[in-house]
Amino acid sequence: MKTEQQYFDEAISIQDYMDSMTTHKDNSFKVYNNYQLPEDEEFISLLASKKPHILTITEDWCGDAMMNNPIIRKIAEAANLEMRCVYRDQNLELMDQYLTNGGRSIPVYIILSEAGEVIGKWGPRAPQLQEYVLANKAKLPSQDDPTFTEKQKELFAGITEENASNEEFWGWVYDDFRKVITDTLK
Repeated sequence: MKTEQQYFDEAISIQDYMDSMTTHKDNSFKVYNNYQLPEDEEFISLLASKKPHILTITEDWCGDAMMNNPIIRKIAEAANLEMRCVYRDQNLELMDQYLTNGGRSIPVYIILSEAGEVIGKWGPRAPQLQEYVLANKAKLPSQDDPTFTEKQKELFAGITEENASNEEFWGWVYDDFRKVITDTLK
């Protein structure tokens, strides 16, 4: 079995990943081009001094990845960190080491030390976003309702649009990533 560092060494850069997207490319670049990192010298300096590598498990059909990847990319760029991506569905052996509640939820950001050791993980969602999604899913009709599939598609389309445009969501991602990674690196 490959190590996380071996996956990282074989992975593609976040730039190449985003440039090759097909499903959510426009929305992902909308987030990337419109998201402004907060003034946060303490966090960026911590990252720059510790120099962790970020291995991202992702797929371009994922609405959470569409929003989270460009935000984490901005953080990595500000601290001059390497961020690379592997596709979940082509790397199930790696993915299955980082399940969320037993599921293959993405994106997952594996934080590696300069020496290649796993020192932390973040993802797939900030807690406030998880609450938002669960609250909206609870409003869906039961799965045996004839309108369930249509209502679920509408819900996911709405969440995707929110992810692409809601700056409060973007702030939640930044704040939670910052908290988890700061705790990891200290």
